[in-house]
Amino acid sequence: MSEPPPVPAVPPAGLSVHPVPGLPEFGPGDDLAGAIAGAAPWLADEDVVVVTSKVVAKVEGRLVSVAPGEDREAARQRAIDDETVRVVARRGPLRIVETRHGWVVAAAGIDASNVAGDSLVLLPEDADASAARLRARLAELLGVDVAVVVSDTFGRTWREGLTDVAVGAAGIAPLADFRGTIDAHGNQLETTQVAVVDELAAAADLVKGKLAGLPVAVVRGWAVDRPAEDPGTRPLVRLGPGDLFRYGTRDLVASRAPEGELVPRPGELDAVADAFRAAVAALPEFPVVLRYGGQGDGVVDVHLPERATITTALNLGAVLGAVVVQLHAEGWASRWEPVGTPGGSSLVGRLWLGSPPA
Repeated sequence: MSEPPPVPAVPPAGLSVHPVPGLPEFGPGDDLAGAIAGAAPWLADEDVVVVTSKVVAKVEGRLVSVAPGEDREAARQRAIDDETVRVVARRGPLRIVETRHGWVVAAAGIDASNVAGDSLVLLPEDADASAARLRARLAELLGVDVAVVVSDTFGRTWREGLTDVAVGAAGIAPLADFRGTIDAHGNQLETTQVAVVDELAAAADLVKGKLAGLPVAVVRGWAVDRPAEDPGTRPLVRLGPGDLFRYGTRDLVASRAPEGELVPRPGELDAVADAFRAAVAALPEFPVVLRYGGQGDGVVDVHLPERATITTALNLGAVLGAVVVQLHAEGWASRWEPVGTPGGSSLVGRLWLGSPPA
């Protein structure tokens, strides 16, 4: 067995992350590159300048004005509509959507924090182009060859907590591709691609924070891989065949097996009424009457105002399928109990709902 190498007296070289203090509050038309150059004249080649998308959007005028007396949340919901290509999942007022950029993110990335109460901030129109312009301008002002990452705060599927990721980049490869390489044990890596710009964005956020008013940080010591053609962040977007969760809550169709035992909880009538309203949107001429049993008993009687026919039975089945999916998307477990209609009774079934037993 060979002798181990000597232990160094000082830690080896690594990365360092530096905030850029002294920047002003930015508005439309402001010189972001000039402000950064003035506050960080120490920038050097190979540095990675990480800038929050919010200040990029502000200087580019990507703001929505909220009129005096207008409900800010209503304005935000309209802005989300405008920026949304596809709704992936919805629960109450929360929407996870795909934006025009291809990002799948809560509320289309529209931000109401760290901005005046009469405004909302959108994502930059093209954050890759924004990063390229900022990089070129810093080269003019300081004579340095830096990489630029535009960051935004995203949630993470199946994990609590937020982290910053890259929504724009220039002068740096967004992914480090290790596919086909061999590890120390002789195994070939098949799928490993590291989202380098996301990791740099997250590292920078540790010194920028959310409340310190520090929208820019610099990561130093990273060996920047500069591609011949700058792809920006497009290679990070996973859509099409690679997207295993494209339909969000539609996957509930396969998992909505009826629950045998349910624990009642408050709000079942409102939940069923809302679910039927959503479900009958495609069948506006199909009336359903809901009659409630005891308060909090976990069951809602479903009636048809006219005697059931084959057509109404088929329509009811289609609507009920959509209702159950909607209820499951809102966190309710359910069980449908059909009821015969002797003597022409209008009652067609009972919808039991609540929570599964602990």
